[in-house]
Amino acid sequence: MPEPIVHKGSCHCGAVRFEVPIDATAGTRCNCSVCQKTNVTSQRATPGSLKVTEGQEDLSGYKTASATRYFCKHCGVHLYGAGYVEEIGGDFLAVNLNALDDIEHSAVNVGYWDGRHDNWQGGMRDAPWPNGDAASA
Repeated sequence: MPEPIVHKGSCHCGAVRFEVPIDATAGTRCNCSVCQKTNVTSQRATPGSLKVTEGQEDLSGYKTASATRYFCKHCGVHLYGAGYVEEIGGDFLAVNLNALDDIEHSAVNVGYWDGRHDNWQGGMRDAPWPNGDAASA
């Protein structure tokens, strides 16, 4: 895995801007209900390493059982999420690579998780998991 470098990101309207050291060459997608609806390609970064440089007051959060996902309250773009999931190592920070301003998004290597079925033990794979019964996949 390449060493993380500091990338800059923002929401669509520019109200929120941030910096985060992250390996942006690879990302993941999950088929859980929230990730499916927000269409996020994420990558984990060290918890606490993301720095909001502008617009902290313009962030809004959506809390689920395992994480809080942070969005711009003006344009609605999902920027990052933070929380705790034991099966993936505990505390995490997941950054939406689509919100990074300084990467070639088409070059990101994407892997897929089956969060819809809490099938974390199934691991990540190269093709999307089906939304049906995970046991038949």
